[in-house]
Amino acid sequence: MEETKQTAPETAMPTTYDPKEAEKKWYDYWLKGQYFKAGQRQDAEPYTMVIPPPNVTGMLHIGHALDFTLQDIMARTKRMQGYDTLWLPGSDHAGIATQTKVEQKLREEGLTRYDLGREKFLEKVWEWKEHYAGTIREQWAKMGFSLDYSRERFTLDEGLSKAVRDVFVRLYEKGLIYRGKYIINWDPAARTALSDIEVEYKEVQGALYHLKYPVKDSDEFIVVATTRPETMLGDTAVAVHPEDERYKHLIGKTLVLPIIGREIPIVGDEYVEKDFGSGAVKITPAHDPNDFEVGRRHDLPQVLVMDESGKMNENAGKYQGLDRFDCRKQIVADMKELGVLIKIEDHVHQVGHSERSGAVVEPYLSTQWFVKMKPLAERAIEAQKSGQGANFVPDRFEKIYLHWIENIRDWCISRQLWWGHRIPAWYCGDCGEMTVSREDASVCPHCGGTHLTQDNDVLDTWFSSALWPFSTLGWPEQTEDLKRYYPTDLLVTGYDIIYFWVARMIFSGLEYTGQIPFKDVLIHGLVRDAEGRKMSKSLGNGVDPLEVIEKYGADAMRFMISTGSTPGQDLRFRWEKVEQARNFANKIWNASRFVLMNLGDFQASDIDLSGELGTADRWILHRLNETVREVTRLIDAYEFGETGRLLYNFIWDDLCDWYIEFSKLSLYGTDETAKKTAKSVLAYVLDRTQRLIHPFMPFISEEIWQHLPHEGETITLAAWPTFEARFEAADAVREMELLMDIIRTVRNIRAEVNVPMSKKVELLVKPAGEEALAILKRNEEYVRRFCNTSALSIELGLATPEKAMTGIVTGAELFLPLAGLIDIAQEIARLEKELATLHGEVDRIEKKLANQGFVAKAPAKVIDEEKAKLADYADKRDKVSARLAELRG
Repeated sequence: MEETKQTAPETAMPTTYDPKEAEKKWYDYWLKGQYFKAGQRQDAEPYTMVIPPPNVTGMLHIGHALDFTLQDIMARTKRMQGYDTLWLPGSDHAGIATQTKVEQKLREEGLTRYDLGREKFLEKVWEWKEHYAGTIREQWAKMGFSLDYSRERFTLDEGLSKAVRDVFVRLYEKGLIYRGKYIINWDPAARTALSDIEVEYKEVQGALYHLKYPVKDSDEFIVVATTRPETMLGDTAVAVHPEDERYKHLIGKTLVLPIIGREIPIVGDEYVEKDFGSGAVKITPAHDPNDFEVGRRHDLPQVLVMDESGKMNENAGKYQGLDRFDCRKQIVADMKELGVLIKIEDHVHQVGHSERSGAVVEPYLSTQWFVKMKPLAERAIEAQKSGQGANFVPDRFEKIYLHWIENIRDWCISRQLWWGHRIPAWYCGDCGEMTVSREDASVCPHCGGTHLTQDNDVLDTWFSSALWPFSTLGWPEQTEDLKRYYPTDLLVTGYDIIYFWVARMIFSGLEYTGQIPFKDVLIHGLVRDAEGRKMSKSLGNGVDPLEVIEKYGADAMRFMISTGSTPGQDLRFRWEKVEQARNFANKIWNASRFVLMNLGDFQASDIDLSGELGTADRWILHRLNETVREVTRLIDAYEFGETGRLLYNFIWDDLCDWYIEFSKLSLYGTDETAKKTAKSVLAYVLDRTQRLIHPFMPFISEEIWQHLPHEGETITLAAWPTFEARFEAADAVREMELLMDIIRTVRNIRAEVNVPMSKKVELLVKPAGEEALAILKRNEEYVRRFCNTSALSIELGLATPEKAMTGIVTGAELFLPLAGLIDIAQEIARLEKELATLHGEVDRIEKKLANQGFVAKAPAKVIDEEKAKLADYADKRDKVSARLAELRG
């Protein structure tokens, strides 16, 4: 690693943790040290992720916080594991979304983009971009993301623009890009085509209008039903199923379109469902995607009856100039008057709305640019089915991905916007020919003319986003970064853009680099509110990640949001869960302060674990070892929720509630060797614990680690803990389980009879055998201290007292003589209750083991475990029963 030596800020560890002060201090420190910069470990194996680029339309939301936190966990873990880790940041120009925002701002000033003109308008959009790209960068910093800012990219920067043009020209030259008329999603408010992802479907209370179309020169008529009567002005046929006996004789005949009087044919087409409605469908090729395909099969005219603003045009006859919805009302009134409106039914249906402007989307026939997708999809399908494709986590999303690419349609890539990659096509005013070029064209290659005009449209945002994994690394140039960091290792994204982004990146990666652009695709769900509702402005239930950080700190938000998620599943955001995560951070802080106060001038070089270790020492090192192994395995499997549970339990229960308490005997004792051992174990375990929690809680772990005895500049580059066979101590685990069971049971008995922990009690322990006796004798001081005994007897042949509270644990019986503190009747009632519970457990397991179906199917290990439980419960039951008999006399 290149020299970035710096000294960490020296501050005393305060009584309470202040997230605001620590977060700014350490993020500045990390940036100054260039610890996130890739390429400083040339001999290390690379690990790469590119951030799904957020749109420069505004602030990051809680969904971004989830997505980016999961990536940061992986980046920090891999960096600590010694990889040359690149997490590349960037943002997306987000064509229509950003342009809409800027146009809204202009409207507030009484202006439109046309008032400014293209060039001046684009200057305004670039100003917007710079402002919000800076805001996004600040949010990344506040959330603690370890991004390599030296490689930050933007989808409209020079390098990516070059890649976009190169791809466009390549596809055009291969015949995979073409220009033609097609039905697309049209936003009449923004006056542009929309991608499918920019259309939101909402349930709308509408109506179904049943209309009568008369057959020419006949008394017959055909009834059709429509939710959009205004489009009948563009009808060019009525279709029926060719095998429908009701209409067979009419196929090829002519209908007269009511009001307009235009004659249209009756065609037979298998698209029509005989059993649905009247079995006859009006065909409007210019205003419905399915009708467009029927029209192509039957060579029907395409009559567009609206303009780009959603008003009726010259083909609408007397309705010209009316808004489409006003036209609907007028046509319905006219149909009634003519007697061709049979009935109107209430009808609830899904209606597409523009995600950007809110306008009702119009299926609209328009001249657009398209990519032929099937040739690109075939390669991706082959790769996935042969096992050479991306690994989806969870794997069920692979089926969703495959289903979509196997049924893919041509992609409309042109948008009627000013903000975006302008289509690299020029039209010659002299000869009328078109030129597609990587460089700006000034001379027509067909006639030598110089009157060239560039196509006004820009490319769909997803066109440039599809190249993101390799264009950001310098492609089409064969850069060093491209050679070293591509293909990437992991893509983290939501399930809602598998089709629109993930699939297109895979097509593009295979087409232009010959490789799948990422090994793993980790799919997460949406962040919903506490009631499971999708967050939206209309509900007012959105959560600003900066508000969460302001209230609880970045680490609490990160821990809650990452460990509350399961791959592929939605996450419910609950403020109380963030508070729990904050309390967890405080627990870690307070435990660390206690350790540090007792370490004194202890140094990292003083840590010595080679000497004689006590039961508690060996147990906590064993538990740390288990935690290291499992946390590493779970992070590699992207099981962050389970990882969080393990870390929480180890830190809160094992380390804080048990080991630190046990260590006080040595720390406060007079044995200097035992004291040094306790300090060594505490320093070692706390150091490793901070490393394990660091990817989830980077700020507090750095703050604590810098105060601990350590070597190195930052925890971000500290080595990831590894499993160490020398710490395996199953015997210590058994010993500690017995000790903890005894302490817990005594504390429970005290609570039951309201005897405070401060009051000393007499405790008699009857071990179940020689092994338990040896364990208890060896650890007698722990029992004495944590049960707070006035007298302690541990004997195999112990005579059980008559008046005592009783506790049964695996390996021993406990007796607390409490004459004067409890009445016998109450203790009998308690034991009877416990006996009933034990009877129930014995009965339950006996029935399970008697079930031949269970015994036949269950693994031998499971059956053995059930038998062991049965023996344990039966032993406890017999002892409680015997004790009851004694008390009853």
